Amino acid sequence: MDHFQLRNGELFAEDVPLARIAEEVGTPVYVYSRATLERHAQVFRDGLAAIPRKHIAFAVKSNPNLAVLRVLGRQGYGADVVSGGEMRRALAAGIPAKDIVFSGVGKTARELADALDAEIGQFNIESEEEGLELARIAAERGKRAACALRVNPDIDAGTHEKISTGKADNKFGVPFDLATGIYARLAELPGMNMRGLAVHIGSQLSDLKPLELAFEKVGTLLGQLRSAGHRVTHVDLGGGLGVPYKAGDVLPSPAEYGAMVARVTQGWDVELMFEPGRVIAGNAGVLLTRVIRVKRNGNRTPFMVVDAAMNDLARPALYGAWHDFDAVRPSGERMTAHIVGPICETGDTFARDRNCDALADGDLAVFRTAGAYGATMASSYNSRGFVAEVLVDGDRFAVVADRILPEEIYAAERVPEWLD
Repeated sequence: MDHFQLRNGELFAEDVPLARIAEEVGTPVYVYSRATLERHAQVFRDGLAAIPRKHIAFAVKSNPNLAVLRVLGRQGYGADVVSGGEMRRALAAGIPAKDIVFSGVGKTARELADALDAEIGQFNIESEEEGLELARIAAERGKRAACALRVNPDIDAGTHEKISTGKADNKFGVPFDLATGIYARLAELPGMNMRGLAVHIGSQLSDLKPLELAFEKVGTLLGQLRSAGHRVTHVDLGGGLGVPYKAGDVLPSPAEYGAMVARVTQGWDVELMFEPGRVIAGNAGVLLTRVIRVKRNGNRTPFMVVDAAMNDLARPALYGAWHDFDAVRPSGERMTAHIVGPICETGDTFARDRNCDALADGDLAVFRTAGAYGATMASSYNSRGFVAEVLVDGDRFAVVADRILPEEIYAAERVPEWLD
């Protein structure tokens, strides 16, 4: 459930008409619902009720907006970060350093050092080489880094190949058959506090079976490590639970996921860690856009050109992803159209032959389920600038990220004097 609903023929975000946001802020604009974020955070936590020791860290990469992070931090969520920038965002949003988990395959020496200095809660180590570097930096500072070793279970998540992370040919984690040796060697280093394992096989999973298989393999590895005398107190099970992008889609619920996790991990005697992202933020946001014009094409399907583009919402161009497209003030009439943006690329296409609400020039519409992997993946391609972001709270709203204009971007550029 989300809080974007029709009232008397008009689409609202909580108690705010989206047309009002369009008038005051302009379009395109991302609109997030605080009530939806909080509800999803609570539902996910409730789904894990049978798990006695747990830590939930929101995947910042899915939506790093400071206001969104503040809302989730107040729900008791930590932060799963994959860069120094994300770490600083989480800290700026008020999330305690001890609740931050640093994942990611390409942590630089500077990022490792900064995270150690910030005293974050855990590093998820992606390679033995990374572990060696972290150990050296920690030892130089007289610290011991709390670490989990991320393993690659070679399991196909059954999702899009570009968001699959748990197969042998993916860049993430260490090979499963090498994990015990790597764990043992890292555990001997003076700067390391090897305390756990981590796994994450992909994003937007629609089936729990791949996750269950991955967790079972982690359980086997956990037993092997303990049999060899190693201490394992934490296991990070990652995220990846999918959300319904298309009306009528049915995906596993947090309660079903939690029941599976509780069954598979029974007897592990660890603190389980989770990194939900899309399942919290996805349906908590929409991209509000305005129709520039409907381009008639003879007897062919017309092109509906909107002012949002692939630089604002990249998922359809990157993954062929589906986003429901709804009118803000639907008339009840329908049409079939290719929904496209104004960027000079054929790839700037949100949908082809989409049966949708009939819209005319100047009408408002939304791309739904845009609260995750939306604004965070934006670019300034075609010198279009960056989209604004708004957070709604009941009958009020605030701009939580300014629209960045093209001239503000090129103000940071320099023409060398020898070109004058």
